[in-house]
Amino acid sequence: MSTEQLPPEQAADTLRAAWDDMIASLQQARDVIDQPQYAPPEASDRVLAEGYRYLSGFMHHAVERAFHEDPARPAFRNALSVYNKATIDNADAIYFYAPIDGRKRYKVTATLPDCRHWQGQARAEQGPLAPQYLIFEVTGGPIAGDTGDLRELMPGSRTGFGALDISQLQIGDDNTLEILLAPERPEGYTGNFFATRKPPSSRAPENGDRYATYISGRQLFYDWAREVPVPLTITALDDEGLPPAPLDSEHAAVKLRRMGEIVSGQMRFWQAFYDRLLNCHQRHDDGGRYYMPVNAYNQPNAASGDTGGGMSTNIYAGGMFDLAEDEALYIEARYHGEPVYTGLHLGNLWGESPDYANHQSSLNGFQMHDDGDGVQRWVVAHRDPGVPNWIDTTGLPQGYLSNRWAYSTLPPKAQWPTIQATKIAFSEIVAMFPEGTPQISPEQRRQQIAIRQQHVQRRFRVF
Repeated sequence: MSTEQLPPEQAADTLRAAWDDMIASLQQARDVIDQPQYAPPEASDRVLAEGYRYLSGFMHHAVERAFHEDPARPAFRNALSVYNKATIDNADAIYFYAPIDGRKRYKVTATLPDCRHWQGQARAEQGPLAPQYLIFEVTGGPIAGDTGDLRELMPGSRTGFGALDISQLQIGDDNTLEILLAPERPEGYTGNFFATRKPPSSRAPENGDRYATYISGRQLFYDWAREVPVPLTITALDDEGLPPAPLDSEHAAVKLRRMGEIVSGQMRFWQAFYDRLLNCHQRHDDGGRYYMPVNAYNQPNAASGDTGGGMSTNIYAGGMFDLAEDEALYIEARYHGEPVYTGLHLGNLWGESPDYANHQSSLNGFQMHDDGDGVQRWVVAHRDPGVPNWIDTTGLPQGYLSNRWAYSTLPPKAQWPTIQATKIAFSEIVAMFPEGTPQISPEQRRQQIAIRQQHVQRRFRVF
């Protein structure tokens, strides 16, 4: 295989110009950390330090996306991970994605750990388990945030091509999973399937048929001691076995510029999202009702443009915490039905989840203590009060509150969860929980953290 090569001098000029453009984009991204026009969080030593880490996480991800995202030779990668946190991420999740060309055919395969709990059966008593929840979603359009412009949330910017979760996935008797993606379902095919072509949009019929560009999803973990990631493989059936063309300066220049544009777009988009849509800095007049109230929650809502997209089967509720050293936030939630997943997670002012491997800065429905009265109870505090459902701020004085309830089929809106929060003194925490709530010793807490440390290492291992 051969490709036309530029003379070395011309190649050098081409790449240097692209490099300079990339650096300019990265500098624009850096400016989001402390330039007022981008509405960054109020500066402190920790906020600034975390801002540079946040920026570096987008750089980490942009290298993969710019140089290794190939619909002809796709591979599943982490959209977010312990190394690049953002978007008020879920501490229980693997966020995965792979690029596709909706004009072509693909096959996703996996061999699952024991997953009988997906069918409502009791969990296996021994051995590794599949995650609590698995969902695949297929979309067309950019990854949220790439443009840097909130207008990408407008209807028509993205196209949904469907979702399959554990309530719908067909699993083989040998615990194998296979999903076919193609423009049309093959005649007689009855297995798991995504159609990756849609007819023209009524908003823009002149643009012709619409084709999917990504398959993505979540693996959500409950039992961090036993649940293990599902290794997913995706094969481009029409290009299998074919190598790519060698890299040349013109293509490398395109990738360098895209790398910078991804970082700049993501940094600008999410700060605008937090400031304008969530009004987390309370800078905008919205009639007195802030979308992310302080030491309180907004009304639970389903995934939409207002939530920056999100998992399509989720109901979200959010707010901000702002706590002095001797203050805490007591939270109660009630829900109807049986969500397949529920959890509470914090975020710093950049939307990064705090260190959930080494701190109990999140709790899901499996990990938390259940009082058996249909009420979920947590307390957010800066130090350990000795109650089971403590959420550790890791010393953050302010940050995001995020609750998620996942339903394979969303219940009627009248049956959506309800949630409320009350700021209290640290000394009042124990009295807020029902009589008989167990106390957690420092040694028990240390054992819980050890489980978290091992699970996070296992979840994001690179070999």
